[in-house]
Amino acid sequence: MQAAQAIRSQRLSRILERDGPTCVWCGRQFAGLVRPTTEHLVPRLKGGPSWLENEVAACRRCNGERGHATLGDWADECERRGWTVDRPRLVRTLEQLTAAIARRGGQRRARPWLASQLRRLRRS
Repeated sequence: MQAAQAIRSQRLSRILERDGPTCVWCGRQFAGLVRPTTEHLVPRLKGGPSWLENEVAACRRCNGERGHATLGDWADECERRGWTVDRPRLVRTLEQLTAAIARRGGQRRARPWLASQLRRLRRS
């Protein structure tokens, strides 16, 4: 169990290094009580892989409240709440995931969902 926690911690550190110390959904800075979590953009339920290209940092509140909402729906909801969604980060990460799937193969269940969410976020 400790090995798995260490791996998750390393992955989160790499994500924070790549994307910066803010929640992708609400824009809050990670500090004190605002703790970062790893958020799968394409949910595992939809066939999303546990790859760095499919993960961003989100605060616990946003990660928990999103549940199984689509990226576009949750981004719209966050903006209705007055939060600053980092849409360019979402699009960039989804584009990196698309490229990773093209290189590595597989992920057939995730591809249609990923493509539809990427189209929607690009239009916004």
